[in-house]
Amino acid sequence: MALKVGIIGCGGISNSHMSGYKALGDAVEVVACCDINFEKAQEYAARYGIPHCYPDCYSMLKEFQPDLVSVCTWNSAHAECTIAALNAGCNVLCEKPMAMNAKEAVAMKEAADKNGKLLMLGFVRRHGNDAAAARDFVEKGFLGDIYYAKASYLRRCGFPGGWFGDKSRSGGGPLIDLGVHVIDLARYIMGNPKPVTVFGATFDKIGARDHIKTTGWVSETAVDKPIFTVEDLATAMIRFDNGAVLHVEASFNLNLKNPTGDINIFGDKAGLSLDPFELYTECNDRIADIVIHGDNGFDFHRDFDREVKNFYEAVSGKAPCLATAEDGVELMRILDAVYESAATGRSVDIVRE
Repeated sequence: MALKVGIIGCGGISNSHMSGYKALGDAVEVVACCDINFEKAQEYAARYGIPHCYPDCYSMLKEFQPDLVSVCTWNSAHAECTIAALNAGCNVLCEKPMAMNAKEAVAMKEAADKNGKLLMLGFVRRHGNDAAAARDFVEKGFLGDIYYAKASYLRRCGFPGGWFGDKSRSGGGPLIDLGVHVIDLARYIMGNPKPVTVFGATFDKIGARDHIKTTGWVSETAVDKPIFTVEDLATAMIRFDNGAVLHVEASFNLNLKNPTGDINIFGDKAGLSLDPFELYTECNDRIADIVIHGDNGFDFHRDFDREVKNFYEAVSGKAPCLATAEDGVELMRILDAVYESAATGRSVDIVRE
């Protein structure tokens, strides 16, 4: 029997979730969707042939109890909608970031544990060929002892607009929107060490940069006069319980030549770059660069489908969940610490109660 699916939030990213569910064929059936903009929910339902749509998650969950729910709202609604779905007996795939802060994230995990349901996080980068290959090299010892990593997601003129610049709905700027991807991916490749101390800084020097005339990428949420109450650049050093350190940078707008999204992992035997996927080491007393052949990249559409498939298979007992609620909680602890450090100018120790 097909598992029934509900979609909470019908914005841009929900289309990627729908693609993943459609790729599962007869194994699932999307039966309902909701959005606080009811007209958007109606249009979404019509586009995908979804039989029922609602103006909020509570009315949807009252009438239906889907087996699977995707939470695709803006960040400030993640906790409320996820907890409501878990309490209604649903398994939940929640978009990143998990929540606005670690307190909300812990409450979400507690709701999943209390109800005996799966809460999976939308860390799509974990499902790429690059992530799988990198983990394989690390686990087989090719890098040796990993002690340092760098993760960057830098845009020159890439503010999405809309609610992404409204701190009351987003929780922050590029750190919580973009940095979350590369911090999680680097930590995942490193073997998920626990963060213990963070020093961070944030800046709002350039702002929304909405005056720039560009023919490049434009977000569907872009507006003429956007709200911008978030940082435009964040940087941090994160120390883990095994002594390793991760340096992270994330920007919406930065005066650099080439936008980048890099992960580099450094061990005492070799260093690893994800793009290009290469090993940097030594051989016969000489410095050596090793190019790894094959498809070792990340493909958003393919790997988003894989993420949704992993959610379905984890709920069905066919595969382990690749992005657990605990992973999401640890990530939110890091983000909280970066923002606190930036506000105080001091390093922040991460305390687990």
